[in-house]
Amino acid sequence: MQERQLLTRTRRVVVKVGTSVVSRPDGRLALGRLGELVEALATLMADGREVILVTSGAVGLGARRLGMGRPRKVVDRQACAAVGQSLLMSLYESLFRQLGMRCAQVLLTEEDFKARHRYVHLSATLDRLLDLGVVPVINENDTVSTAEIALTGATVFGDNDRLSALVASGLAADALVLLSDVDGVYTGPPRDPGSRRLGVLQDGQDVSFGAASTGGRGGMEAKIAAARQAAASGVHTVIADGLVPARTLAGLFDGRDVGTWIVAQGRPSHRKRWLAFATAPSGQLWVNDGARQALTEKGASLLPVGVIQVVGTFDRHDVVSICDAQGLEIGRGRVTGGRNDVELALQDAGEGKARPLVHRDHVVMWEATDE
Repeated sequence: MQERQLLTRTRRVVVKVGTSVVSRPDGRLALGRLGELVEALATLMADGREVILVTSGAVGLGARRLGMGRPRKVVDRQACAAVGQSLLMSLYESLFRQLGMRCAQVLLTEEDFKARHRYVHLSATLDRLLDLGVVPVINENDTVSTAEIALTGATVFGDNDRLSALVASGLAADALVLLSDVDGVYTGPPRDPGSRRLGVLQDGQDVSFGAASTGGRGGMEAKIAAARQAAASGVHTVIADGLVPARTLAGLFDGRDVGTWIVAQGRPSHRKRWLAFATAPSGQLWVNDGARQALTEKGASLLPVGVIQVVGTFDRHDVVSICDAQGLEIGRGRVTGGRNDVELALQDAGEGKARPLVHRDHVVMWEATDE
């Protein structure tokens, strides 16, 4: 397939490995597989590529070291993460060092993405590490997080699949590879006799999901959601077999039919990628049909005359959802004033020249035809 050849020309690559890749079925580290993975990453770098690794596995490794079963309480998962993260990073550092490479540990929480200034500084730091020839090894900071580590309820990311998509988007990566214990997306559960691997997953195409991962928090549904997010950010994404990482990565970057491809859909600006994918809205502005059309088709600012309802409490420069008259989110924007300022502006709508509630440079619309 022609799009496969795009990977042969990629320069910046994010590789995400799940718990099922990092660990064996008995919970122990998959030492041979991780060694193979690091060698494969070294080959990508020798070919002139920059590599970022997003890794899972710390909670499971910590639980095994502590003699616990699968932890259910947040505080237990945090304790397991504190123990397991050091084990995991120590192994990666040793493997990279043996190949003459350097790596750096980067632990993230959702606040690093939600706050614009932290998002910008994070991107700059990762860019600098890559300039220095260092491989960033990224994981959630489960020791101090609460939302991310919980099994439900994270507002920005709730698993490392989504985290890897955010990293790929923030760094304007060329490709994201999600390595799992299956070799791609199937038309149904992979063990079903009639299921077949999809070479390309089309936008909006439905598939039947199997069970979620037993060791991690992901599963194929989470991977597809992350892959589509990355693709919407302009990143070519592949879901592929992580149990044989060297063969998988070599095949992918040689342009072969490996895994399932989710093709990039164009690349919004850095600011609009942040607004669209890395934020958690503090409130909502419901707009009328005229404002919706102006925002989506003309790239206009949102004026007070177009707002029909204000929902939630927010401050100046917070991100809010822009919703249609039925309350369906159609975009996001950064407000020029807090809720009180917005309500005053609505009262004065039509009197003189109105100041935008959301400026056109700080809004992204899902239905926009021109980014």
